[in-house]
This record gives sequence, structure tokens and C-alpha cells, in this order.
Amino acid sequence: MQQEPLSRDTKESIRRRRIVSIVSILLILIIFGLITWLVGYPLIQEYTQSPETFRDHIKEQGFLGQLTMIGIIMLQVVVALIPGEPLEVAAGFVFGWLEGALLCLIGSALAGALIMLAVRKWGIKLVEAFFSPEKINRFSFLRNEKKLNILMFILFLIPGTPKDILNYLAGLTPMKISTFVVITALARIPSVISSTITGHFAQDGNLAAAILTYGVTAVVSGVCILWYRKISRQEKLEKQQKAAHEE
Repeated sequence: MQQEPLSRDTKESIRRRRIVSIVSILLILIIFGLITWLVGYPLIQEYTQSPETFRDHIKEQGFLGQLTMIGIIMLQVVVALIPGEPLEVAAGFVFGWLEGALLCLIGSALAGALIMLAVRKWGIKLVEAFFSPEKINRFSFLRNEKKLNILMFILFLIPGTPKDILNYLAGLTPMKISTFVVITALARIPSVISSTITGHFAQDGNLAAAILTYGVTAVVSGVCILWYRKISRQEKLEKQQKAAHEE
């Protein structure tokens, strides 16, 4: 059956939508770039140069300081270039391990929901604006809808996995936003708490305990990364065997 050619009006409509999408994505990138440059990096530099000054500066703001911390975490998740663990340690240093962990989880959940909404709006083009096609294809196993929830939970539970790209790829799956927020929030709890506890010990001047906690977390992360790579290799091998069998 021969496909009917598109009318001129339809082609113009598609062309306009593509232009609007491209311009919208560029504007989003520019806005987040400016926010990162003008707000994010100065705060990170302040924490790096003088953690005590950073802590006093944030805590003096009261409730606004808590909102600032949530905003910093959201910015880190959305931009996906800023490392997240140092910010979680900073949250524990400023607010204590429990409050710091809650602020980190809230920021991550809000950012994850916003990213999914944006990806549902602009699709793969938005994801490709941040990540290469090769990196995206590494997570093709997320197309398995039956195992999607458990796979997403495991990937967010394992310390060291690239959660930045997972936030974006989730928007390309049929997973509900509410389901994604709950699953990832629960899965993040162990790694977030370990980071904020490290910051909390550093705040109390207990550097030995902070270093020990960080060291244990690093070892666990290393083991989990090896496990994750093993799972990835097994998935790749199964795909190759399936493709060979189909041929």
C-alpha cells in the first residue's frame, strides 16, 4: 500500500514544531548553563574554599537556606555535569545527616520529575543534547517493560552507577512519573545517608569517622560498580546470542 504524500500545510506544521522544539531545547540549555555558572559553581567554590563559611552562610538564611540546598541538588541532577556526592556531603555538613539526607532526597525527586516531564515533551532530542548516542545505547535493556521497575531500582540503589543519564532515559520509558519518583527515592536512601553521615562527622570535627565512612562507601561503590559491569556484560552477551540464533 503506497503512502500518501504529506500536504504542504502538514509539512509546514511539522517544520514549525521541529523549529520550536530545537529553539526550546537550546533555551533550556542556555538557562541552565547560566544558572550553573552564576549560582552553582560559586556556591561549590565557596564550600571548597571554606566549608565553615559556606555552612554559616546557608544556615543564616533559615528556611531559605533549606530551599537553597534543595535548589543546588536539583541543579546538579538536571545539569548532570556537576558531581552529586560532594553536594550530599555538604548537605550533611551544613544540616546534619538526617535533615541533609531529606533535603537531598527531596531535591533529587523534584528534579527527576521535572526531567521526565521535559523528556516526555521533547523526546530523544533533549536526551541527546546531554548524552552521546553511544552512552544512550548502553542502557537499551531498559526497554524491557516487565523488568523496568526492578532494573531502575537496582541501578539507583548501586552506588557509582550513572544516575544522571538514568533520570533522562526514564522519560523515554512508559514508567509513570510517580512510580519513578518513589522507586528512585527509596533506592537513593543508603548512598545519600552514607554521604550525609560523612559530612555530619566532619562538622563535628570527627575526621577519623568521616574518613572511615567515606572509605567504606568507596569500597561498597567499587564492588557495586563491578557487579553492575558484570550485569551489563551478561545483557550484551545474551543479546549477541539471541541475534546469532535469529540469523
